[in-house]
Amino acid sequence: MNKGVISVLLGVVIGVSGCQQAPEEKESTQQEMLKPEKKKEVVYQVFTRLFGNTNTRNKPWGTIEENGVGKFNDFTDKALQEIKDLGATYIWYTGVPHHAVINDYTPYGISNDDPEVVKGRAGSPYAVKDYYNVNPDLAEDPAKRLEEFEALIERTHNNGLKLLIDIVPNHVARNYEGKTNPEGVSDFGSADDTSVAYARDNNFYYIPGESFRLPEWQNGYQPLGGEAHPLVDGAFDEDPAKWTGNGSRLAQPNFHDWYETVKINYGVTPDGVKDFDTLPAGYDREDYKAHYAFWQDKSVPDSWKKFRDIALYWTEKGVDGFRFDMAEMVPVEFWSYLNSHIKTANPDAFLLAEVYNPSLYRDYIHKGKMDYLYDKVELYDTLKNILQDRGLTRNIPPIQEGLKDIEHHMLHFLENHDEQRIASPDFAGDAQKGRPAMVVSTLISTAPTMIYFGQEVGEPGAEEPGFGDPTRTSIFDYIGVSHHQRWVNNGAFDGGQLSEEEKALREFYKRILNISTDNEAFTGAWADIHLFNLEKQDEGYDDGLYAFARWTDGQRMVVVSNFDANNQKEFTLRIPEHLVSAWGLEGESPVKDLLNGMETNLHTDNGIGYLRLQLPPLTSVVLEMP
Repeated sequence: MNKGVISVLLGVVIGVSGCQQAPEEKESTQQEMLKPEKKKEVVYQVFTRLFGNTNTRNKPWGTIEENGVGKFNDFTDKALQEIKDLGATYIWYTGVPHHAVINDYTPYGISNDDPEVVKGRAGSPYAVKDYYNVNPDLAEDPAKRLEEFEALIERTHNNGLKLLIDIVPNHVARNYEGKTNPEGVSDFGSADDTSVAYARDNNFYYIPGESFRLPEWQNGYQPLGGEAHPLVDGAFDEDPAKWTGNGSRLAQPNFHDWYETVKINYGVTPDGVKDFDTLPAGYDREDYKAHYAFWQDKSVPDSWKKFRDIALYWTEKGVDGFRFDMAEMVPVEFWSYLNSHIKTANPDAFLLAEVYNPSLYRDYIHKGKMDYLYDKVELYDTLKNILQDRGLTRNIPPIQEGLKDIEHHMLHFLENHDEQRIASPDFAGDAQKGRPAMVVSTLISTAPTMIYFGQEVGEPGAEEPGFGDPTRTSIFDYIGVSHHQRWVNNGAFDGGQLSEEEKALREFYKRILNISTDNEAFTGAWADIHLFNLEKQDEGYDDGLYAFARWTDGQRMVVVSNFDANNQKEFTLRIPEHLVSAWGLEGESPVKDLLNGMETNLHTDNGIGYLRLQLPPLTSVVLEMP
């Protein structure tokens, strides 16, 4: 874009879609949001097993020897510094706790896992086998696996980053076996009364009188892809059978159930009655200290204490926070108990939860004391629909308006280990199409942004790994992640094998993430200016575009993105006079585009601001106002 192509006009909207508020409402909104009190965070999620693997063989169902595996030690100072320079403030090391795997680690005191209750060959990171140790696959020396992870914690901190790991309170591996428990810690289920379906202090639910039976395999599936193995014998010894992790109460779960896991009992009876104290009215307005105090004289189920001890164990080792899997499947009172204990140990802990039911968001934030929840079913799904030409950008403002009281708590992402890669044919088919969505997702709110390793170089998830599907980078198999491996460049972590297009994409991600953390406007107020522009309907402005404003007392920004992959947009951006007045804009002033390094002039006339924009396909501008 050439200097002078843009000539913008800004007006102020306090609220959504250009609607005016009463003066007292307008002042209240501004005073609440204009001071930069909320720090913008960026989470870089890495699948730890895959990050440093440079083996490119990718044999379906390949062994660790055939396809390779990444290690804790692959996260060198150089790798960590590159992640920090990309804009990350946190790394989420996915798959660290010791989960079930198909490797013989018996020389290290680890029992073998039955492939019939392990998904894939490398195993699911969400079928944790031992919460007090780490995945032996990730260590150069499995006997020193915990020490190697402790060294990674220290190395991460020394490079100016904080770190998260997973805790999965809803379920554990079918063959959970803590071999390295601290003194005084007993295993899940070790003291259970297995003669009854339910007891408050049982860790599991049981099916008395029935033994567990493996599911009937479907669609041609066979454990290990049909390879012979001494433990593949059509049976797994569990008597009596336990409920399966997703809640199935069948002794023989379905193939599509989470059959490799067992459900944890939190003191909720099989008919749904809570067998513990609940929070008094008004505790959604109390801080974690009040929640911590509330639980001090209460009797709580044994599973609560076990997960409290696990979280505090890792907190003491220097882990800065946790990503909680399927949090809505666990009662909110438990989260009040757990999170208040974590925050008491570390008030700055970063607590992120997977919750997909919008009706539960506020309970899990306010009662459960979560810091952040996935904004999956609203913003992510809406952006995905837009990228797939199944939705319009006018659907974005109502989402932000509906979440405005909790917007800081709704973490934004376009990829993670559960979702399809943007570049996969079933999502957008082209990593470049993610550019405008990334700008909007990153800059539209004060919430943290998360990206998934390889996203920044256009990883398509195209491998045929064995158990996992193409379109998603498999979390169940030993594979190499091709585009990411070109950035790793045999451990140089310098992008030396990337194509020019991949290098440019990574540079785009680096710019947008650093813009989000380096500019205080993105910790302040938001106003939609898209709907107003649609109403005024300048020729060329349409639902292929999206525009919004962000500001604090010290800085003002206007962001405009072109989602159209085929057409350049040429239009005059108009914003109602409230912003022009509130920001004190008048006459002509220089405007800098922070994303592309260009400059233009802002023109105002009769209280309205005008900026003439020419946006090529899939481009955005981040305009800093005078």
